[in-house]
Amino acid sequence: MHLDDYTRYDAMGLAELVRRKEVTPTELTQAALAAIARVNPKLNAVIDVREADARAAVQKGLPQGPFTGVPFLIKDLALHAAGVPTDLGSRLTRGLMLPFDSVLMERFRRTGVVLLGRTNTPEFGNNATTEPVLHGPTRNPWDLGRSSGGSSGGSAAAVAAGIVPVAHGNDGGGSLRIPAALCGVFGLKPTRGRNSVGPNSGEAINGLGVEHVVTRSVRDSAAMLDATHGPAVGDPHYAPPPERPYLNEVRREPGRLRIAISRRPASGGPVSPDNVAAVEDAAKLCASLGHDIVEAAPVYDDAALVEAMVTVWSSTNAALAGMLGGALGRPVGPDTLEATTWAAVQHGRSLKATDLQAALGVFNQVSRAVGAFYVDHDLLLTPTAAVPPYPLGAMDSNKPMSAGEWYRHVFSMIPFTALYNVTGQPAMSVPLHWNAQELPIGVQFVSRFADEATLFRLAGQLEEARPWSVRRPPVHAARDA
Repeated sequence: MHLDDYTRYDAMGLAELVRRKEVTPTELTQAALAAIARVNPKLNAVIDVREADARAAVQKGLPQGPFTGVPFLIKDLALHAAGVPTDLGSRLTRGLMLPFDSVLMERFRRTGVVLLGRTNTPEFGNNATTEPVLHGPTRNPWDLGRSSGGSSGGSAAAVAAGIVPVAHGNDGGGSLRIPAALCGVFGLKPTRGRNSVGPNSGEAINGLGVEHVVTRSVRDSAAMLDATHGPAVGDPHYAPPPERPYLNEVRREPGRLRIAISRRPASGGPVSPDNVAAVEDAAKLCASLGHDIVEAAPVYDDAALVEAMVTVWSSTNAALAGMLGGALGRPVGPDTLEATTWAAVQHGRSLKATDLQAALGVFNQVSRAVGAFYVDHDLLLTPTAAVPPYPLGAMDSNKPMSAGEWYRHVFSMIPFTALYNVTGQPAMSVPLHWNAQELPIGVQFVSRFADEATLFRLAGQLEEARPWSVRRPPVHAARDA
């Protein structure tokens, strides 16, 4: 299959070709491998190509699902596949391999996707850029000197560059939405508990972490969530089931929505004019589609929230590093961890159980305050990030600094996303705007808890009004093919 043909379709489109026997899974696998060979040397998005495994899976026969035969990549963090290494972006855990699939991996396989390999991620997902010491930086296909975002930066770059139409990602502070915004693709963070994070976790990062995918099309995101959502045995809690399939929502009219718009973060920090312009442009588009736009934003104690997130992230890093280092028999320290991860581990070790409980108490207070805002507003529109795609090196995780300094530096550049990991609400980054330098500037929409349906309805409407998949970055598998 020619790369120009391969990259013209989204995942559902490719699966339909397979169902009609116009193309075989083997041909799609070959096309994806050719795409990796063409662009990955420039991007470093895919860190492990599992060609033999992919061909063996196709030869054995794939499950009949919504994505049968579609090439797929998994992020090298949290989710894991049986017999496939999972480095977590860290020298400490390089080569870690588990003999079983995580729950979500099992569900991905049942959709019929063909697992081609792993994508790059920062160490322990601890950054909003993908530049780990272990595997090196992933570059943005729109500008190779810029970041693809993080922590799902490898997956977002791979989707944007036409390697695959859909790739796994996860989000503990914006890690699906930020790379989607920086790479010009669609990224939805589901409601907490929508997808299982089992069996190794009940609540990833004390409830901050959720799992899903990045895609080029809205319908691929919806169809994948239809196929994977729901509790697994032993899950401590789960989101209320949807009224109807999410794929159906993409085609439904959203009605007249009351959309609040906020250009500035609660911290009061600066936002680039490009990112403000993207929000204002999106608001005008929504108004032209019949929605009501109002100036409003949730009110909460941002300083207390950031301090609480430093506590939760640091304690999580300390526990994770200690557990994995002990299991692998490797020392936990500056020779195996990047400087800021080591700082977070040290800070986490200094904390008391009461410190963590106090931080979770702040999470509860903020969630109650923010949740009340959505009684009178259907959606909130904000920038996804405070700046356009940033240069590589702008978030150097191997630069010595304290845990507090590190997290505050990161949050200054991505101040809009982590709030909704705390509240558990669904949120999406939509690629509606490009700046004068032809860099993508995503915008974020947030809805009520468990209300992905409204997001998918609006996203489908926005995609129809202003299609984005026709845009191709300078580094793309089909260019010069």
